[in-house]
Amino acid sequence: MNKRNSVFIATSIDGYIADKNGGIDWLNSVPNPNNDDMGYVEFISGIDALVMGRTTFETVMGFDVSWPYNKPVFVLSNKLKEIPESHKDKAFLVKGTLLEILEQINGKGYERLYIDGGTTIRNFLKADLIDEMILTTIPILLGGGSSLFGELPNELKFELIGTKTFLNQISQRHYKRKKIKIRHHNNGYK
Repeated sequence: MNKRNSVFIATSIDGYIADKNGGIDWLNSVPNPNNDDMGYVEFISGIDALVMGRTTFETVMGFDVSWPYNKPVFVLSNKLKEIPESHKDKAFLVKGTLLEILEQINGKGYERLYIDGGTTIRNFLKADLIDEMILTTIPILLGGGSSLFGELPNELKFELIGTKTFLNQISQRHYKRKKIKIRHHNNGYK
C-alpha cells in the first residue's frame, strides 16, 4: 500500500510555525545565498497532492509570487463556499471528516499527500493520520505564536530515520510513525 500522509514544515526552536503576528519572515533569518531548498524539491516530487486548511491556502494565495504548486491542492474548509476563480483548476474544496476527505482524495488516485498548515497538521495528528514528518528547525526562539503541535488524545511514537544540517545552522529531522503491528493468532477457538 502506497498511501502516505506527510508533513514537511519549518519551526522555531520552541516549536512555532508563525510568530505572534502570524508572520513567517523569521524563516529567512539564516542567510541562504545559494537558495538551498533543504530537500523541498525532492520531497514535493514524491507527492501526488497537497491537503491544507483555508488559512494556509489564503496565505499562499496572498504571497507575491505565482502559484507555487504544480500538484492539485485540496482545501479543507467549512467557511469557504468556493475556490476563487483564479485558482479553480489548481485547488479543490473538500468537506467532511478527515477519513471521508482522505477517502475522496485517495479515490481520485492521489495517495502520497503533503499535509500542510498548523490546524490541519494538528487535526491529522489527533486522528493519528500522519505517517511521516520532516521537521526543519530554524535557530530562533519566537516566544509565542502558532504552535505546530497541540493536545493529543494519545501519545504517538515516531522513529527518527534521518537527520541533515543545512547552512551549518538549520537542522532537519525525518520521522516515521511507528505503528504497532497486531498479529492475530488462530488459537483454535471459534
